[in-house]
Amino acid sequence: MQQHMTFPYAPLFSAIKGGFARSFRNITVAAALSVVALSPAPASAQNLFSTAIRVDDRIITHFEIEQRILFLRTVGTPGNLEERARNELIEDRLKLAQIDLAGMLPTAEDVDEGMAELAQRANLPMDEFLAALQNAGIDQETLRDFTRVGLGWRQYVAARFLARARPTEQEIDRAMGTAGSGSVEVLLSELIIPLTPQNVAQVEAFIDEVRKQKGFDAFSAAAAQASAADSRENGGRLPWVNLSNLPPQLQEIVLNLETGEITEPVTLQGAVALFQMRGIREAEGRAERFAAIEYATYFIPGGRSADALARARSIRDQIDTCDDLYAIAKDQDPSVLEIQSLAPADIPRDIALELAKLDPGETSTAVTRNNGQTLALVMLCGRTAELGEGANRDTVANALTQQRLETLANSHLAQLRADARIVE
Repeated sequence: MQQHMTFPYAPLFSAIKGGFARSFRNITVAAALSVVALSPAPASAQNLFSTAIRVDDRIITHFEIEQRILFLRTVGTPGNLEERARNELIEDRLKLAQIDLAGMLPTAEDVDEGMAELAQRANLPMDEFLAALQNAGIDQETLRDFTRVGLGWRQYVAARFLARARPTEQEIDRAMGTAGSGSVEVLLSELIIPLTPQNVAQVEAFIDEVRKQKGFDAFSAAAAQASAADSRENGGRLPWVNLSNLPPQLQEIVLNLETGEITEPVTLQGAVALFQMRGIREAEGRAERFAAIEYATYFIPGGRSADALARARSIRDQIDTCDDLYAIAKDQDPSVLEIQSLAPADIPRDIALELAKLDPGETSTAVTRNNGQTLALVMLCGRTAELGEGANRDTVANALTQQRLETLANSHLAQLRADARIVE
């Protein structure tokens, strides 16, 4: 049997529920300092370390709740922070009980290494990272506790559930569509912003701001505001897309995302894109691989101006197939229309991304050329299927394993909470 890496050891805490470990990448000393004024009023000294919540024989103090609130606020977590802090600390106690029972508590050295990696993800030296947290009122032991639980729970989940989470060769075949009975589908949101020499700084600042936001609504609001793709009308939300329809360059990037996670900026020709993962699933039905994709590109002067977009809409209303574009381009410079058939890997990434969303005869106006001065009306003519495997088996195996580990871990944690005696 072929061997696969079945447990993706992504950066530290990538499997932690809630995802706020990833947000440390955005911490700066100035941001940490700014939250001091927003700190909740401290409890009186005599009550600070008194019991706020009891989880079986383990306690949570008022001090720990205040610390977790500060921690969540520092990394920009939205919502009711006190409620979230209480829920997370209760779950931490349940996790620690299982980790301790299994004899898998991380060593002090393991915790130090984990904290160092968090500092690295925040792009700060360790001393500046700790100073930033201290200035925000966060005790170093709070970070150690957070790190200890994250490390231990990841190891515990892998030890307990990895054997059940590993996909079989047949399941991988189905997910890749090579067995004729299944495939992998992804649910994404997209944000595509045209890029010109004049707006580079502005776009970079906007992208950075979007990547700092949390949740699906914030991303959708940004897409509705600034995206050039037709999906902006739906807040950037795309329907379920078969993985094999995506550009080959994007398939592994997408499969490595966790739910809610946003990609690094993806450079397209004349644009930059962000994608947010909203879901992944195994689906019935063979996922076809394509030897070639035939498409047409009709070039319209004026970029994304109102006149150019109106011209594109007018042309779209007149055509049903790619061949109809020959009549539109009649008596014009031959370079105005390109109809070509290319292997998926040879298609420019921005055009390939639009083609992934289209059925034959459908069009897109999200692509530009000539530094944004020319609008490209892209039309899918058809796809030529091929036999055989196109996706990387290890990538698919890892994605399936991670999805199942998360499901099993969340179900186990919910059962532990239901069985626990929790007194607030």
